[in-house]
Amino acid sequence: MKLQCDVEVVNRMLPSFGIRNRGKGVRAVLSIGKHVDKTSHRSNIYMMICTAKDRAGSKYKLKDNIEKFFTWFVEEGKATVRIKEPAVDICLSKADANSLKNFLSAARLADRGSDASSLPLSTLTPVRARDVEQPKKKLSIVSKKDYPLTSSFPYSLEQLQVSYCKLSRVDMRMLSLKALRKLDLSNNHIKKLPATIGDLGCLSELILHNNHLETFSEALCLSTLQRTLQLLDLSQNRLRSLPAQFCQLKELVNLKLDDNELVCLPFHVGRLSSLRFLSAAHNQLAVLPGDFRKLSLENLDLFGNPFVQPNPLDHTMKLTFPLPLQELATRAVANLRLPYGPHLIPAHLCRDLEVAKTCECGRVCLNYFIKTAVSMNLHQVSHTVVLVDDMGGTDAPVQQYFCSLSCYSEFLDKSLQRGIR
Repeated sequence: MKLQCDVEVVNRMLPSFGIRNRGKGVRAVLSIGKHVDKTSHRSNIYMMICTAKDRAGSKYKLKDNIEKFFTWFVEEGKATVRIKEPAVDICLSKADANSLKNFLSAARLADRGSDASSLPLSTLTPVRARDVEQPKKKLSIVSKKDYPLTSSFPYSLEQLQVSYCKLSRVDMRMLSLKALRKLDLSNNHIKKLPATIGDLGCLSELILHNNHLETFSEALCLSTLQRTLQLLDLSQNRLRSLPAQFCQLKELVNLKLDDNELVCLPFHVGRLSSLRFLSAAHNQLAVLPGDFRKLSLENLDLFGNPFVQPNPLDHTMKLTFPLPLQELATRAVANLRLPYGPHLIPAHLCRDLEVAKTCECGRVCLNYFIKTAVSMNLHQVSHTVVLVDDMGGTDAPVQQYFCSLSCYSEFLDKSLQRGIR
C-alpha cells in the first residue's frame, strides 16, 4: 500500500523545549510493509515515509503503536496519524481522498495486529527521485505518441491540454482531476461530451475548438459549471443549436461559437449577464433572438452570417381568435408574476413559460403571437463590433414579438412614420 501526498512529521516533545515545528509539509511517498526489526529480529509491519531529502525513508512501527487517527478533513485529502513511540504526529495533506481512506484503513488494520496476509503490503524500498517531486499543476500533450495509455494523469493538475491526439471521446481519467481549472481538448475528434464534465467543481475554462461536437447537453448546463465556467470555446464544431438551458451558465465571460452550423442563438441569451466577449462568426444565423438586446458586451463578432433584411411587413402570424383558454391562463401567470412550478401546474406549461416571448407593449405571449424582424445597431449592446458584412455594416436583424393585432398595428404605424420622416 502506497500513498503520495504532502507530509509533515511533528515531534510532540519539541514545544516542551521551547522549539516550534516549521509547519510546512513536503512531498513524500508513504508505504506500509514488512520490515525485520534489528533488535528483536522479528518481522513487523511499518509505515515508511520517503522524501526528496530522505529517499531511503524513515520507518514507524504500526502494531499497537497508533494512539489516534484524526480524519475530520479526509474528504479534502487531509488526515493526521498520532504515533505513540516516537511521540510524533504524521500530518498528511494534498492526498487523493479515496487513496487516503484506503491507506488509513490499512494502517488501522496493522495497528490492530491483523493478519499480514489480509493487508495490501508494499516492499519498503527507497523511492525514485521523480516519485517525490512537487505535484504537477500544468501538463500539455500535443502529440498522440506522448499520450499516457497506462499511467494516470497527475491528480494535482490545474491546467491540462490534450490536443492533436485524435481523441474521439473524453478520457474518463481526466474527470477525476478535481483541482482542474482549465481543460483544453482542442483539435481532436470528440463527438459528444460526457455529463460528468460538470462534476469538475473548479473548472473555469473549457476549450473544445476544432472537434466534431454536434450537441451541448442540457445536463452540462445544469451542472456545477453554472457557478464556475467563465470561458467556453466551441468554435469549429458541428453545432446546429444550443439548449434553452445554456443560459444557466451565468458566469460565462467569454463565449466562442465561430464556424459552426448554428441557425439560432439561445432564446434567453440575455440572461448571460456576465458575458463580455461573444463571437459567433460564420454560422447560419438569419436573425438574433429578441433577448439579445439585454446583453452588455465589450466585443462582438457576428461576421459572415446570412442575416435577413428586416421588413416590418414581412411577418409570421400565429394568432387565433379567440385565444385558447390555456394561452390566456399562462399569459396571466406570466403577466401577474404568479409563482409557478411542476408542483402547481403541468410540467409542459412550466416549459412554455420558460420560453415566454415579450411583446413591445411589455406583456407576455407564449404560443400565439405575431413575429417579425427589426433592425438593431449592434453598438447598442457592445462597445466594439466586428463588421457584420463586407459592406461595413454593424446592423443586424432581431426578432420582435407582438401579443395582439393592435400591438402589431401600432408598431407598423410608428415604423411608417419614421420612414416618412
